[in-house]
Amino acid sequence: MIDTSLSPLSARLPLVSRALLTNGVRAKALSSKVGEPTLERSYSPGRPFPQGATWDGAGVNFAIYSTASDSVELCLFDRADHAQESERIRLSERTNGVWHIYVPGLGPKQLYGYRVHGPYKPAEGLRFNPHKLLLDPYAKAIGRELKWADELFGYTIGHADEDLSFDERDSAPFAPLGVVIDESFDWSGENRPNIAWSETLIYEAHVRGMTQQHPDVPPELRGTYTGMASDPILAHLKKLGVTAVELMPVHHFVQDRHLEEKGLRNYWGYNTLAFFAPEPAYGATREPVAIIREFKEMVKRFHKAGFEVILDVVYNHTAEGNHSGPTLSFRGIDNLAYYRTMEGDARHYMDYTGCGNTLNMMSPHSLQLLMDSLRYWVTHMHVDGFRFDLASALARELKDVNQLGTFFDTLYQDPTLATVKLIAEPWDLGEGGYQVGNFPVGWAEWNGKYRDTVRRFWKGDMGMHSDIATRLGGSADLYERTGRLPSASINFITAHDGFTLTDLVSYNDKHNEDNRDDNRDGTNDNNSWNCGHEGPLDDSAIVEMRDRQKRNLWASLILAQGVPMICSGDEIGRTQRGNNNGYCQDNELSWLNWKRDERQQRFLDFAHQVIALRRVHPSFRRRSFREQEPGVALPGGHVLWFRADGAEMKTEDWESGGWMRTLGMFLPGDALEIRDGEGRRVRDDDFLFLLNAHHEPVDFRLPSLKSRRGWSVVFTTAGPETEKKVHAFKLEARSCVLLTRKLPTEQL
Repeated sequence: MIDTSLSPLSARLPLVSRALLTNGVRAKALSSKVGEPTLERSYSPGRPFPQGATWDGAGVNFAIYSTASDSVELCLFDRADHAQESERIRLSERTNGVWHIYVPGLGPKQLYGYRVHGPYKPAEGLRFNPHKLLLDPYAKAIGRELKWADELFGYTIGHADEDLSFDERDSAPFAPLGVVIDESFDWSGENRPNIAWSETLIYEAHVRGMTQQHPDVPPELRGTYTGMASDPILAHLKKLGVTAVELMPVHHFVQDRHLEEKGLRNYWGYNTLAFFAPEPAYGATREPVAIIREFKEMVKRFHKAGFEVILDVVYNHTAEGNHSGPTLSFRGIDNLAYYRTMEGDARHYMDYTGCGNTLNMMSPHSLQLLMDSLRYWVTHMHVDGFRFDLASALARELKDVNQLGTFFDTLYQDPTLATVKLIAEPWDLGEGGYQVGNFPVGWAEWNGKYRDTVRRFWKGDMGMHSDIATRLGGSADLYERTGRLPSASINFITAHDGFTLTDLVSYNDKHNEDNRDDNRDGTNDNNSWNCGHEGPLDDSAIVEMRDRQKRNLWASLILAQGVPMICSGDEIGRTQRGNNNGYCQDNELSWLNWKRDERQQRFLDFAHQVIALRRVHPSFRRRSFREQEPGVALPGGHVLWFRADGAEMKTEDWESGGWMRTLGMFLPGDALEIRDGEGRRVRDDDFLFLLNAHHEPVDFRLPSLKSRRGWSVVFTTAGPETEKKVHAFKLEARSCVLLTRKLPTEQL
């Protein structure tokens, strides 16, 4: 054990500051500002709640949880470029593990951090080091971002004892700082859209990448929160027909040291350090308090335009990494309270995330931190929902993922969060972490099985006929058995992680050389098909096949039961040139290129057409798998499936028809579960969705159904020349067709 209570750091402080450290809180205590005469400042014990720095108009209440520490010091900075704090005040009041103090006379824009004293016993999971200035976990804004230096580590880098050694160098010149904010904002005129799950269509986007190259966004606003909600972006999203934007991480995150040393940057942002603070790099101004207002104004503009705002949040780990990582905040404040350590080896962390550590959801305070953060973003920032990165890691108790665990119980009981959209990425990297279909009622999930099935079917893999039917029907096998609805399935074919839609039909293999890791990073399991040539080319036949495959995939996404999610830029042909792991490409490779050629415009027109169909016809967005009202007879099924010869699929076809790559999906317009946006039962047109993933054309005999009007073509992905017959329809190779017919007047 290293005793830090009489740290050499104290001996280097000005005389008056040392008096503060030793005497504790007094009714009138001396404090000093470097280079100025000694001042008197009165302060009081303050309150343990709320945690963080709270301004009341007359002063600031500071509260920080650290139950295993011996003492805590509040460090005040006059300027962000100052290497040392101007004042240091020891907190003497601790209530239920929370240290607290009220300092009058302070207000917004006050920069601050903490030093925490306690035992340094890494082998026992205790890593206190008062030489390290620490960021408040509840900081609402970032007053200064970190600058990488060896002084940020609690141990001496290069020492023979590695992280068991103790570093006495001061990290203050390099450490991030929190800043006190004024939370006031004029929300007048804002109405939250409150869009039903069944009406939702999600657009996953990156704040910087969305606008960095947009010609109609003013240059000074590109890559910012303001640019994200600017008129050109709102107009594009409105015309496209989406209802919600899902923003990739906007919590303050750290630029990885190893990436900076390679001349790269963390673009995606899955490296969170502050769960309450917006990422300052996306601000149109670098002034911290103004960034808070800018974020709120972005949300307000989205809401006024009719869009919901969903945040991609990373609560499963922090930017401090594994046991060899820096001491920036949580590690130095209360390591065991915030992180899960190995059983019987508290020096090392449990790592279910692949990022070095896992937040300790078995700790009541870590759970409180997560809940307080979620509530803050809903009540103060007015966001409408959350997508939880590697959500299985949050649900682990001991080792197993527990859908009845504390994390879910706490969410269920919170009235603030009961009204927002909750989306799980239902896996992590630990054993048993793949939990698609296993999250409880109230949660939607990224449906990885949908993604894999649709990719494999259109690639031409055999044996996918049963799976494709299940996925297009809403994945009842995953969600109906637990009383969940089709909207529990977030259907996606592409996302930020992996190939873009254009690359999915242009590359068989990843090409991640730009990441400077010898193409080792990123998955090798892409379920992609390059249509006969790797990468770009001028061969018209291959180019046309790629465009057709994109239309097949897009139609399968938008017309499937469930909630579609579009990856930004897919609608305009974005490519990453075969890079399927663009996490470190903060450049033109990842940013959307808004210039479109004729081919890309044609695809965008098709994308608009299919989304408009979904919006107009409730049959494609059914609220339930089947009608739930007792005593109501069904007139002929919810969804029917047909073979190419026109016969309805039977049990033996599903069980032994692995050779089948041609199917027909019939959506009757009088199915009882079809409802409008208000939940009222309505009638729709009949639709017949024909799919042919075979490499040759197939004559599809239209099934004999109820006597109704003839079929008409809504669209075909093979082009307008596709032949239509009275009793059969020629499906071109690797294509799909949507047919419709109106209900007879007597049935309306």
